[in-house]
Amino acid sequence: MDSSTSTPSPAEAYAAARRRGQYPQLARFAADVGFTFDDFQVRGCEALEDGHGVLVCAPTGAGKTIVGEFAVHLALAEGRKCFYTTPIKALSNQKYGDLVERYGPDTVGLLTGDTSINGGAQIVVMTTEVLRNMLYAESSALDDLGYVVMDEVHYLADRFRGAVWEEVILHLPSYVRVVGLSATVSNAEEFGEWLVEVRGDTTVVVDEHRPVPLWQHMLVGGRLFDLFAGEAVDSGEAKLNPHLLRRVEDTARMHAPAAFRGRGRRGGPFRGPRYRPPARPEIVERLDSAGLLPAIVFIFSRAGCDAAVTQCVRSGLRLNTPEEVEQVRRIVDERTADLPQNDLAVLGYWEWREALEQGVAAHHAGLLPAFKETVEELFVRGLVKVVFATETLALGINMPARTVVLERLVKYNGEAHVDLTPGEYTQLTGRAGRRGIDVEGHAVVVWQPGVDPRQVAGLASTRTYPLRSSFRPGYNMAVNLVGRFGSDKARELLEQSFAQFQADRSVVGLSRRIDRNEEALRGYADAVTGDLDELRSYLALRKRVSDREKILARQNTSNRRAQTARSLEQLRKGDVIAVPQGRRAGLAVVIDPGVDQFDEPRPVVVTEDRWSGALSLSDFPAPVEPLGRLKLPKHVELRSPKTRRDVASSLRNLNIRPPRRQKWRSDAHSDAELSELRRELRSHPVHGMADREANLRWVERYQRLEAETEQLKRKVAATTHSLARAFDRIRRLLSERGYLDSDGDAVTEHGQLLARLYSESDLLAAECIRQRLWHRLAPAELAAVVSTLVYEARRDSAAEAKLPSGPVSEAWQETVRVWTDLVDDERRHRLDRTREPDAGFAWPVYRWARGEALEKVLTAAEVNGQELSAGDFVRWSRQVVDLLDQIRDVLGKEHPVGGAAGKASRLLRRGVVAAGEV
Repeated sequence: MDSSTSTPSPAEAYAAARRRGQYPQLARFAADVGFTFDDFQVRGCEALEDGHGVLVCAPTGAGKTIVGEFAVHLALAEGRKCFYTTPIKALSNQKYGDLVERYGPDTVGLLTGDTSINGGAQIVVMTTEVLRNMLYAESSALDDLGYVVMDEVHYLADRFRGAVWEEVILHLPSYVRVVGLSATVSNAEEFGEWLVEVRGDTTVVVDEHRPVPLWQHMLVGGRLFDLFAGEAVDSGEAKLNPHLLRRVEDTARMHAPAAFRGRGRRGGPFRGPRYRPPARPEIVERLDSAGLLPAIVFIFSRAGCDAAVTQCVRSGLRLNTPEEVEQVRRIVDERTADLPQNDLAVLGYWEWREALEQGVAAHHAGLLPAFKETVEELFVRGLVKVVFATETLALGINMPARTVVLERLVKYNGEAHVDLTPGEYTQLTGRAGRRGIDVEGHAVVVWQPGVDPRQVAGLASTRTYPLRSSFRPGYNMAVNLVGRFGSDKARELLEQSFAQFQADRSVVGLSRRIDRNEEALRGYADAVTGDLDELRSYLALRKRVSDREKILARQNTSNRRAQTARSLEQLRKGDVIAVPQGRRAGLAVVIDPGVDQFDEPRPVVVTEDRWSGALSLSDFPAPVEPLGRLKLPKHVELRSPKTRRDVASSLRNLNIRPPRRQKWRSDAHSDAELSELRRELRSHPVHGMADREANLRWVERYQRLEAETEQLKRKVAATTHSLARAFDRIRRLLSERGYLDSDGDAVTEHGQLLARLYSESDLLAAECIRQRLWHRLAPAELAAVVSTLVYEARRDSAAEAKLPSGPVSEAWQETVRVWTDLVDDERRHRLDRTREPDAGFAWPVYRWARGEALEKVLTAAEVNGQELSAGDFVRWSRQVVDLLDQIRDVLGKEHPVGGAAGKASRLLRRGVVAAGEV
C-alpha cells in the first residue's frame, strides 16, 4: 500500500490529530503498520473501536484484511482472545505466518483439520469448521473470546460448506464482536441488515473502488487490443474498441467454417486456414514483451494447467535470471525437505522443479500440498512469473499478479460446460494489479472463434454478484441444536438464518402481488350482475361438455386413423383409388402397396396427372376403398416419363368417377354421457340469462386470477418457515432411527455419537457404527471402508471400483445396504438424499495403510482405471484420517472400532500424507 506523499493542510492536520485522540488504539495500530489507511479501512477500524461489529465488502486486493488485523490488535490490547477464521487451510497457514511475523509464535496459534499449533494462544487462526465444532462442543477455548474475524465470509454461498458460516454467526455469544471480510457483493446491505438482526449493532462498510485500476484487453492472434476505447458521448458508458471489433470480424470471417464462407473460384467451398489460437508459450512471451508479467493464466482444467507448463518448458522459455534460479532452488529445498526421497520421482518432483527454475508453474487441487505452497511463496516473491491455474486460486489465497489471463469464458461446473458469470469474471480478474507495486492491473481474454467482444464487455462491466445463502439443516446440526437448545428454541434459531431472511424478503414481493390480485378479484365480482356461484357452476358444466367433446374427437380421430391404416394395408397392385384431398387429389393407381411391418403403409401410386410417389395416412381423412383395377405389367419403371404417361392415360380411359367425399360421422351423436351433459347445460338457470356471455367473460377472468393467486399463496406457504419444516422432517427421521426421543425433543445415546461426527455422510457413518457393521475390521480394512463415505470421484468412471476381498467387501456391501434403507427413509420424509458411498479410493488407501510404496499405490490405481494424482491421493487420505480421528475420539480407544480407527489413522500418517503436518 502506498503511503501518502502530499502535505496535509493545517485544518486536515488538526482533524487528523483530533481523530487520533478519539481513536487511540487505531492510532497506535496505524503507527505500527506504517502507511496511510484508505477511507473504508479507517471507517471499519473506527467502528470496531466504537464497539460495533463490522462487515467490510471490498474488491480483492483492496486491503480489507487491515480491519481484521485491527481486531487482533484490539484483542491483545484488551487482554481478550481473537479467532481469525478462513475457509481453506492454505489461507489459514498464510495468515498464521503473517501474524507470527508480527506478534511472535507464543502469541499466535493455528488449528486446522490436520494441524494444531499452540491452540490455547490469545490469537488463533483456524478454519471455520474448527470454530463451528468448538461452539457445538461448548469448548473452554471460547472463554474470554472477544473477537472473531471471518475472512472470505461470502463463502457462505458455497453449496457444500456455506452453512458452517451461518452456524458460527448464529451460535457465537452475543458479546463477541464479528468482523466479516467479504469480496464485493451486490446485496451487501441485505447481508448487513441480517447481521444487525442476529448479532446486534453491525456497521456495513462497502467500497467498490479498486486501489489499482484494471484495464481490460483481448488477445487476437498475436496482437493485444484494449477492450474499450474511451466513453460514449451520450451515455458515458465505456465504448468498445472499433479496431478490436474490426480485427475480430476479419479473423472470424477468414477462419469461419466452410459453410459460412461462400465459394471459391472453382465453385467449391472456400477453405481458408483453420484458426489456431496462440500457443501458451507465445502468450507468455507476448505478455513478457509488453511488460505484463507476473501473470496468472486461468485454465479451467487440471490437465490443461499441467500441459501448459510442459509446453512452456519444452519451448525453452526462460523467465528467471541465474540469480533467481539459485533462490528458487534454495526455497524449493527448504519447502520439500520433508518429502521422502524414494517418492520424488513418482511425484514428478524433478519436472516440477525444472519448471519452477524457468519461472513457470501450475496451481490446482491435484497438486501435492507442499508443491502448491511452494508455488504460492515463489509467486509472491516474484520468482515464478507465470502460474497456470484453475479457478480455485481465486478463492482467498493472497497471490496478486500484474495480469490475469482467461484462456476461455466457459468452464465445467461438475455437471456441464457453462459460461462464466459476471461475478465469476470479477472474482478471477480481481487478482490483477498488486497494490503498492503496479500502477495498473490488466485482464486479458484470449479470443477464440465464437467469442464476441460485446460478451466480454458485458462481463467486465456488470457488477452483480449477489450473496445467496446455501444454509439448510442437516442431521449433525439437528442433534446439536436439539441437544443445546431443545426443539422449540432450535426452530427459532433456524428462522434467524440468512437463508430464511432472504426467503422471507422474497415473500414480501409475493404478498404485495397477492394483495393486488385480491383487490382485482373483488372488482371482478362487483362487475358480475348475476349470482357468482351459479355462473361458476355453469362454466364448470360447460367445461365438462367441452372436455367430453375433445375426448370423443380424439377417440374419433384415433379410430378413423386406425381404420384408414387397415384399409391402406389391404390395397394391392393395380387397385384404383381416389385421393380425396391435397395437391394429389383425384384418381390414382397403386403401383406398390408399400406395406411395412414396423411402420405405417405408404402406397406408391401414379395419379391421373402423371405424378408418381408415395402417399401417407395424412393424405386420407377416411378409409380407402378400391374403385376398380388397372392391369399393370410385372415391372413398372416409374423413373421413365413415358411409363408414367402411359399409366396415367390408361387410368383416365377407365372412366371411373371419384366418389363424393363422405363426412365421417362423429361418436358425439351417440354418446350417452355427452347427451346427458348437454341436457344439464340447457336446463341450468344461467342458460337462459339475457347477458349470460358478458357475465361469463367476467367470471372467466375471475377464475384465472383466482388460480394465479392460489399459486402465489402456495409459494408463500412453502417459503415461509421452510427451514423449520425441513428441520421437523429431519427430527421425525432421527426419532424413528433412535437418535432423538419419540417426541424429537431430546438427544439419545446414539444421538450423542452423531453430534460429534462432522461429515457429509454423518448419519450413514453413525448407522454403520450403531449396527456394528465395522466391529471386526482390521485398521487397514476400516480405512478402506471409511473412505467410501468420504471419497467422491471427480467424474463418472466407466471402470467399476475394485475392493479387497473378504471383510472389506462384506462390510462395503452392508454399508451400501444401510445407505439404501436410509435413502428410502429420506425419500419418505422428503429430505435431501445422502450421497451414495463411493468405493473408488478403497484400494489405494488400503494399500497405503498396509505400508506399500506411493509409486505402487498410484500405479495400481491407474491400472484399475482411476484418475488419481499425488495431490488427490494426499487430500483424500487426509480426509479419511480426519473421519477416522473423529470416530476414535467419539468411541474411545478401548472400543473395537475406535481402537481400529486410531491405529488406521496412524498407519495412514506417513510419507507424503504426513509431510507438512505438525
